[in-house]
Amino acid sequence: MTVYQKDIEDVEALKQQVGSSWDAINPESVARMRAQNRFKTGLEIAQYTADIMRKDMGEYDADSSIYTQSLGVWHGFIGQQKMISIKKHLKTTNKRYLYLSGWMVAALRSEFGPLPDQSMHEKTAVPALVEELYTFLRQADARELDLLFTALDNARIVGDDAKIATLTGQIDAFETHVVPIIADIDAGFGNPEATYLLAKKMIEAGACAIQIENQVSDEKQCGHQDGKVTVPHEDFIAKINAVRYAFLELGIENGIIVSRTDSLGAGLTQKLAVTNQPGDLGDQYNSFLDVDEITEADLGNGDVVIKRGGKLLRPKRLASNLFQFRSGTGEARCVLDSITSLQNGADLLWIETEKPHIGQIAAMMNEVRKAIPNAKLVYNNSPSFNWTLNFRQQAYDALLAEGKDVSAYDRAKLMSVDYDETELALNADEKIRTFQRDSSKEAGIFHHLITLPTYHTAALSTDDLAKGYFADQGMLAYVKGVQRREIREGIATVKHQNMSGSDLGDNHKEYFAGDAALKAGGVNNTSNQFDEPALSSH
Repeated sequence: MTVYQKDIEDVEALKQQVGSSWDAINPESVARMRAQNRFKTGLEIAQYTADIMRKDMGEYDADSSIYTQSLGVWHGFIGQQKMISIKKHLKTTNKRYLYLSGWMVAALRSEFGPLPDQSMHEKTAVPALVEELYTFLRQADARELDLLFTALDNARIVGDDAKIATLTGQIDAFETHVVPIIADIDAGFGNPEATYLLAKKMIEAGACAIQIENQVSDEKQCGHQDGKVTVPHEDFIAKINAVRYAFLELGIENGIIVSRTDSLGAGLTQKLAVTNQPGDLGDQYNSFLDVDEITEADLGNGDVVIKRGGKLLRPKRLASNLFQFRSGTGEARCVLDSITSLQNGADLLWIETEKPHIGQIAAMMNEVRKAIPNAKLVYNNSPSFNWTLNFRQQAYDALLAEGKDVSAYDRAKLMSVDYDETELALNADEKIRTFQRDSSKEAGIFHHLITLPTYHTAALSTDDLAKGYFADQGMLAYVKGVQRREIREGIATVKHQNMSGSDLGDNHKEYFAGDAALKAGGVNNTSNQFDEPALSSH
């Protein structure tokens, strides 16, 4: 017996117990509403999606070709439409997640207006967006099931047994739009207690995976900008512990922590690490500092010194009271950060790089995997990279290394449209196409995401419409560029009333009021122009 049929029978039995006062209650309507509201709380979602991620991580360990992907989204509707599109085109949401970008929360969701990615936005905006995303994904479930239920009713009316069997099977096998969200908590928005409190809110909203970075909270910068300041490992470990305690307190024992290091591009630290003996973690952190060897006589007023190997060393300190790392130590610091995080409670790594280069990523991950063989990476396929230029330059360098003639190309100007159809550019595009597959195999990347793609797509599509609509194209710009494509490509939003829940509401009205229901979807509803018979008759 299916869950749907069992719900019908259970409600029927309950109805019989209650008696005549429930005569108006239709058990199948109740079963439908239950199916459309599978997840009652955010914690149910967090547990369901944590189980999915853990399964996916195990499958990746067994076969590195089975990686996962996501796109960053900044609104519930955008996340919903992404998952509807995935189900439409790829038939399953398997291995496809959502990413919640702190950058986009800052730029698009703050009451202060657009902000840079510096943790200045309201921290409560992050769990609010998690909740909003899952509200829209659950509504996508309700809408799609409602279409199946309506089709089932129509098949029953005409007595189409084959159609009834097909639709019943689709209802029983329905795949939810609810998928894991990897949610960005930035640098934790304060001390470990603040991190713990915010993590709880995010988990209660449904987040099963929380990404946290090793920057200083009050000096946090976007990972692809300058001026980044890291913290000693013991400070960061305290925040990892805070997130783990939040998961455990709320009963999500397999919640996922993604530990991000910004050390590759961070040349500064706010403070020196505590060290008790040579070679301990604090001593390793301090060993990367840019220092001058001095004698006691060289000490100046207010100087800070450290002693290592019997020598007095004065770290180079800026006017901002920040200390400077030695140039060229970024990759080694990333490796140490990554190993330390995995040894202290993190589940996945994130190494923020300055370019998408498989060799560079693999070199660091190979070092990490010497200590942690199953180390896995979440990698930012960032829009901050100029992918075209980077890969054309990589293709150019490869040809040069092979001794090939590259005189037809100017390496500094490879972005030019003049190169678009050249062998070098086509080879670079193929490397971009296979980047995720190749890097997952060669560099331990379990999850590929683009942090803020929908920020760019919203701007691009709006530009396309505006340049025609406000010029000589007028309504044709909308009709040809938007509506006609929606109709022909099967985009659900063409019936925007249905998308917003109008038909769901009509069915509920009928459940509640029967024949007395005043429904919006009658013959005078202009959305009927987008029904299949109307489209095929013109």
